[in-house]
Amino acid sequence: MPELSHRRRLLVLAICCMSLLIVSLDNTVLNVALPSLREDLGADVAGMQWVVDAYTLVLASLLMLAGSTADRIGRRRVFTAGLVLFTLGSALCSLAPGLGWLVAFRAVQAVGGSMLNPVAMSIITNTFTEPRARARAIGVWGGVVGISMAAGPLVGGVLTDAVGWRSIFWINIPVGLLALFLTLRYVPESRAPRPRRVDPVGQLLVVVLLGSLTYAIIEAPVAGWSSPLILGFAGAAALALAGLLLYEPRRADPLIDLRFFRSAPFSGATVIAVCSFAALGGFLFVNTLYLQDVRGMTALGAGLYMLPMAALTFVCAPLSGRLVGSRGPRLPLLVAGATMTAAGVLFAAFEAETSTPLLFTGYVLFGLGFGMVNAPITNTAVSGMPRAQAGVAAAVASTSRQIGQTLGVAVIGAVLAAGVAPGTHTAGFVAASRPAWWVIAGCGLAVLLVGAATSGAWARGTAERTARRLEPQGPGAGA
Repeated sequence: MPELSHRRRLLVLAICCMSLLIVSLDNTVLNVALPSLREDLGADVAGMQWVVDAYTLVLASLLMLAGSTADRIGRRRVFTAGLVLFTLGSALCSLAPGLGWLVAFRAVQAVGGSMLNPVAMSIITNTFTEPRARARAIGVWGGVVGISMAAGPLVGGVLTDAVGWRSIFWINIPVGLLALFLTLRYVPESRAPRPRRVDPVGQLLVVVLLGSLTYAIIEAPVAGWSSPLILGFAGAAALALAGLLLYEPRRADPLIDLRFFRSAPFSGATVIAVCSFAALGGFLFVNTLYLQDVRGMTALGAGLYMLPMAALTFVCAPLSGRLVGSRGPRLPLLVAGATMTAAGVLFAAFEAETSTPLLFTGYVLFGLGFGMVNAPITNTAVSGMPRAQAGVAAAVASTSRQIGQTLGVAVIGAVLAAGVAPGTHTAGFVAASRPAWWVIAGCGLAVLLVGAATSGAWARGTAERTARRLEPQGPGAGA
C-alpha cells in the first residue's frame, strides 16, 4: 500500500468505520423490532432466533475466507464487492414476503458483511503502521460499535413504531452506496506479498461445524435434546471440529492457521471475543422480549429503556482504545470482565427486572463492560501478527465475535423457549430467565479470568515468539 497523507489515512479510517457501522447496526437495530416482526410473519422464538442467527452464522462461517481472499486478490476489490452485496441484501430484506425469505435474505446480507469487517480491519492495519497510531485507530473502530449500540435500539424503535420493521433495513442502503462511492475514489488497493491459497475442505468443515451446532441448540427445545435429529447434528459438529484439528495443520496455507493460537494473548482474545459477544447477544435478546412482552412497551420505549447501556458503551469504547494504546489491554479487560459479571449477577441473583433502579444499574454496568472489551480484542488479535497476516488475524477475531453472538442468541433463546411463554407475567419471566442470566454472568467471569491470565509479561513473550515464526521469509516479506 502506498504511503498516504494524514488526511487521506483519516478518510480511509472513516470509510472503514462506515462499513462497520452498517454491519453492526444491523443486529442492534433489529432486536427491538423482533416482537413486531413476530406478529407480522407469525414467528415463534426459534423463528426470531433464526432471523438473528442466520446473519451472524453466515458471517462467522465466511469471515476467514473473506480475510484471506482479500489478502490474496486485493483488499479494496473484496471490500467493494462486500458493500454491493450488503446493500443489495438489505433491500431484499425490506421486501421479504415471509419468514423463510427474510432468513434467506439475511444470509445474503451476511455474505456481503463477511467481506467488510475483517477486510476493513486489514486496510486499517496496513494504513496505520505505527503501533500507537494503530491503537488509536482501532479505538475509533471500537467506538463505532458503541455508536451502533447507542443508535440501534433507538433508531430501530423509532422506525418500527412509525413505519414498520421493514424500514430498519432501508437505512443501510444510502450508507452502503456512499461508502461504495468513497471506497472506489479514495481507498488504495493492497495485497499480502505472499497470497494464501484457497482451503475448500477447511471452509466446508467450518460451515458444517457452526451450522450444525447452531441448529442443534436452536431446535432442541422443540425437537427434544435426545431426538435423533438433534443428536445427529451435534455429532456432525463434533466430527467437523475433529476434522479441522486434524486437517488444518497439514496444509501449507490453512483456512485457520492453528499456529496463531500459540500466542497466549491471541488465544485469550479469541476466548474473550466469544464470551463477551455471547453475553451481548443473550443480553439484548432477553431484554427485548422482557421489555415488550412482559412490560408491554413499544419498540421505541424498549429502545429508550436500553439507552443507558448503549450510552456507556459509546462513551467507554474510545476510552478503552486510548487505554490500550497507552497502558496495554490488561486494565480494560479486567474492568470489562468485572462489570459484565456484576451485571449478570444483578439480574440472576437479585432479580433486577423487578426494580427499575436495579434494572438501569444492570444496564449501566453491562454497557461499561462491553464498551471496554472490544478494543483490546481487536488490538491484541492484529498487533502481534506480521502485517502480511493482518487480514487472516482480523478475520479470526471477527469470526470469534460472530460465533459468540450466534451461540449467545441460540443458547439464551433455547433457555427462554423452554421456560417462558408469550404473555408470561413478570414473576414467571424472572424465574424462567434466571438460568440465562447466570450464563451471561459466567461469560463475564470468563472475560475477567482469561483477560488476567493472557495480558501479562509471560503472555506477551508467547506472542513475540509466535510472530517470529509466522513472519514471511524472503524478498518483500512483511511488506
